[in-house]
Amino acid sequence: MNELQELWLDLHSPAIALELAGLALCLMAAWFISWALGRRSTSTDSILFGRRLIDGVLFPAVALSLTFGVKLLLTKVQHISVPVLKVVLPVLVSLLLIRLIARVLAAVFPVSRGARLLEQGVSWGAWGLAVLWITGLWTPMMVELDSLQFMLGKTRVSVSHVLEVVLTSGFVLVLALWLSTTLEQRVLSRAFEDLSMRKVAANAMRVLLLVIGTLFALSSLGFDLTALSVIGGALGVGIGFGLQKLAANYVSGFVILLERSLRIGDFVRVDGFEGHVTDIKTRYTLVRAGNGSESVVPNELLLTQRVENLSLQSRHLLQTCSFWVVLQSDVERVQALLVQAALSAKWVLPSPEPQALLAEVAPQGLRFSLNFWMEDPINGQSLTRSSVNIAVLRALLDAGVELVHAPQELVPRPST
Repeated sequence: MNELQELWLDLHSPAIALELAGLALCLMAAWFISWALGRRSTSTDSILFGRRLIDGVLFPAVALSLTFGVKLLLTKVQHISVPVLKVVLPVLVSLLLIRLIARVLAAVFPVSRGARLLEQGVSWGAWGLAVLWITGLWTPMMVELDSLQFMLGKTRVSVSHVLEVVLTSGFVLVLALWLSTTLEQRVLSRAFEDLSMRKVAANAMRVLLLVIGTLFALSSLGFDLTALSVIGGALGVGIGFGLQKLAANYVSGFVILLERSLRIGDFVRVDGFEGHVTDIKTRYTLVRAGNGSESVVPNELLLTQRVENLSLQSRHLLQTCSFWVVLQSDVERVQALLVQAALSAKWVLPSPEPQALLAEVAPQGLRFSLNFWMEDPINGQSLTRSSVNIAVLRALLDAGVELVHAPQELVPRPST
């Protein structure tokens, strides 16, 4: 009689009602505990509680613990067979693994398509393992996989051992990611008020936990960690020759975050591209312009080339506009008109006061240079200059001051 036939016969046992009642109580108690602990949570997408309590990690974990306790009580004390609980326990284990991996990946990689595909693969794999366990096919499958061996150097390795390494390492890495995400939300957010410092601390902590978790998983599965020194040496040679740019970008990312020369939210100009720093990765920095376009800037470029940070020390920025008027114009009157027009524009500072300077006298006319300070360059230099130009044009036309063309020799020729 196989496992499925025994399970089918056990399902006709008169103790089924007791099992179902115990299972229902366990699920209700797990929901109540999750609700009691989760009602104080302010996060809308917590790893423990999820969005609706039951889709977090806490509910299947508590339900699994309570159900396992009921199973022990009925089998060890009451000596009752529990076919329903034998089916429910692997289902709860699979649900716990799926919820854990899904929530951790969603928290660490919120917009990654690869994380979603990995989550779906883990879901199918977990439910498949649950079916194998329930039907009793897990043990013969592992025996068969253990008989399939191959040589890795001088070591004979079985397929079952490789499967154990993959599952154990993946589980340890997920736990390391969960721990790093929890520490970042609970500890680093309070320890570092600066967003850039919090970012570098979170990245460093995540890398450290992943390395420790990987070493722990490999050591627990019997791998000789001294062999990793050879791999580390080969990796160092590879970085020294083929991965110089990649290594330089990673090192530059940590230097930028530690020095805080650039911060998330700064308004910068890099290689003629202006925009806000939206994120600083370990390899590159994202700069988003006002029109929505986004530039991926390698971190090495930010250290080796000139970068204008318009919001590092002061949010004030000096701007200049030029105007040509007829030679017979009243200089003092034109200067007063330019200053008043600049003061009427938005984001122009009244102090220091705008200055209208007679920059050039030519037979074709007079060139005035209007200098003014902006209050907030992040809102757009072009928009402010446009507002000043409109105000000046309106003021000069109302005053009857005639504008003239700039001399041809002063007009820059288009580049070929």
